[in-house]
Amino acid sequence: MKVYGVIGWKNSGKTSLMERLVADITGRGYTVSTVKHVHHAVDLDQPGKDTFRHRAAGAREVVLASADRFALMVEHRGPEPDLAAVLARLAPVDLVLVEGYKRDSHAKLEVWRDETGQPLIQPGDPLVRAVATDTRLNLPVPVLDLNDTRAVADFILAELGLAV
Repeated sequence: MKVYGVIGWKNSGKTSLMERLVADITGRGYTVSTVKHVHHAVDLDQPGKDTFRHRAAGAREVVLASADRFALMVEHRGPEPDLAAVLARLAPVDLVLVEGYKRDSHAKLEVWRDETGQPLIQPGDPLVRAVATDTRLNLPVPVLDLNDTRAVADFILAELGLAV
């Protein structure tokens, strides 16, 4: 599986770009999965529900299955799993887009907007291969128009050798 990251500071537009990239790239016939890293506790379950009760009783993995989808909840009860461990759980696809994990060792695209008030990550990270922005920048890596999803997708696919 090919892996490519989308990183940036809070409110820079990462999730909006991810959403558009998934639609664009799957529209070209590629299979895509996503990984989203968060810095806060997250729980998809509800106290009192059967699956919550299974987990509370000590189940390591609980699957919630329906006709439309299933969700696998894993209680790791230890340190946060690294990206490699998360990726190992995924079914094979053409591309995994990773939102977050900005300090991991995979190729990344930085989403940057001046209005966030945050500095660019790119100057300090050689794995940031391009910056998608709505601002004019002069950088040693390609600067892409944040609003031109097709061009950003073209760049990522070319970087990974998936471009047709």
